Amino acid sequence: MVSGAGFTGLPGGVAVSHLTVYDWPAADGVRGGTPHMHLTCSEAYVVTGGRGAVQTLTTSGYEVTPLVPGAVAWFTPGTIHRLVNEEDLRITVLMQNSGLPEAGDAVLTLPPRYLADPGTYAAATTIPVDAPEEEQARAARARRDLALEGYRALRDADGPEALAAFHRAAAALVRPRLAEWRERWRRGAEAAAAATGEQLDRLEEGDADHLIEAVVRAEQPSAYGRFGMCGRLDVYAARTRP
Repeated sequence: MVSGAGFTGLPGGVAVSHLTVYDWPAADGVRGGTPHMHLTCSEAYVVTGGRGAVQTLTTSGYEVTPLVPGAVAWFTPGTIHRLVNEEDLRITVLMQNSGLPEAGDAVLTLPPRYLADPGTYAAATTIPVDAPEEEQARAARARRDLALEGYRALRDADGPEALAAFHRAAAALVRPRLAEWRERWRRGAEAAAAATGEQLDRLEEGDADHLIEAVVRAEQPSAYGRFGMCGRLDVYAARTRP
């Protein structure tokens, strides 16, 4: 039996959460979330209510994708993205590699002076989970505004070097965590793919015994209204293998 047998996470090893995008106005008058980039995870938005947009910045340039109920938008690692809340924007978020985003697979677009080392970055981005809600909100808004400062500089930069420098700084920040990330990936997305491979092998041999092991699971969110990068989150416990 291969390592993927018995995988019990969400299909494909994805993660799901429900997001109510921040309506805090920023210095540019736009209401919305914190610009950031994922290094190994693609992300998808299923819009469930309201209206808004996602601003994206890649080596191909700057784009704005409208978000209305029923729309699905997704993007790959390396896409700097900023959610814009025009009217009560609510989204169900699907994230590749369940567990990696929670383990830090995102770097906010802070100005370069905050990206020099993990300690400086953490001091500027950590929200005190045991603090009163008002203090958490202030910390979330402060880091959003700081990330917007760096984001605007990247958008306004002349030429690709500023974006390339941000990519290098982000990679350096997460390097100490890669061994942990790899293990999470092995227990999650890799295990899910391996389970499918084993099932195909069994079926090819005329063996359908894995169907006897069918199970049904359901969960309610493990936390409601958590302060995330883009808004208030209802999250589910990251589940891989038992």
